[in-house]
Amino acid sequence: MSEPGRGLLGPAEIRELAARLGVQPTKKLGQNFVIDPNTVRRIVRIAGVQAGESVVEVGPGLGSLTLGLLEQGARVVAVEIDGRLADELPRTVAGAAGEETQSRLQVMHADALRVQELPDPVRLVANLPYNVSVPVLLHFLETFPTLGSGVVMVQAEVGERIAAVPGSKAYGSPSVKAAWYGSFRLAGQVSRQVFWPVPNVDSVLVAFTRHSTAAGPEELRRPTFSLIDAAFGQRRKMLRQSLAGVFGGSDAASSALTEAGVDPTTRGERLLVADFLAVARLLPPPPAAASSTAEPAGLGPG
Repeated sequence: MSEPGRGLLGPAEIRELAARLGVQPTKKLGQNFVIDPNTVRRIVRIAGVQAGESVVEVGPGLGSLTLGLLEQGARVVAVEIDGRLADELPRTVAGAAGEETQSRLQVMHADALRVQELPDPVRLVANLPYNVSVPVLLHFLETFPTLGSGVVMVQAEVGERIAAVPGSKAYGSPSVKAAWYGSFRLAGQVSRQVFWPVPNVDSVLVAFTRHSTAAGPEELRRPTFSLIDAAFGQRRKMLRQSLAGVFGGSDAASSALTEAGVDPTTRGERLLVADFLAVARLLPPPPAAASSTAEPAGLGPG
């Protein structure tokens, strides 16, 4: 816990720290720093952070939320892509909360989308950069099965999509892919005024709890996600049309959809993740592997 007389970062401390480091928040990195301690403690409270547990934070920036997590007694791994901010964060924590608190912080200078190893975090708590919020969230859920729950702060429109239910206007690819891993809900709105610089979009908190088991086997996750992308890439079309390219024609798509118990004339926005999984089980097998005498193929995109 924080020592008496020490606390979290306020507007003056944030601006002073940024000026000293020569940091100008950039849209490219989606940097909007939280300057309100009450908002920080609210996020930590909603996330249910417990003393002693391992929490991963993405994009700690100048350390506002990091200090809130440490104040609660958690062990924090902070993943920061900006080298200046990554180098400064331990010093900020030591100055604001003391050396003992600093010992519970590990900083990784890395692109969050490329992180593959972490010390078994049980929660994700982060103010996610607007421009990569969904890819980062899905990457961490895929890569770290120990993540049982978390709270992320994202652009309101993005948060509404992640937490949307089938049939709603916001329901789309992020909604279905997130549902593969767990249940998601909107956990509150966040005023623009708690950020520096003040963004021109609204923000929300999205809370999630991971399912005890994923929606389906891992070997079917990518095929299912490919179907989801195809369905919502042409969301105004009926599924027999939007999935025609995947199945080799609309007739083949209709047959597969019917066999999976899905109406070929409906649209992707009506389907649960279980429906997409049922269709994915009927995908045609991939082309036969090349002869062993052929040159090895490149790995291609991940």
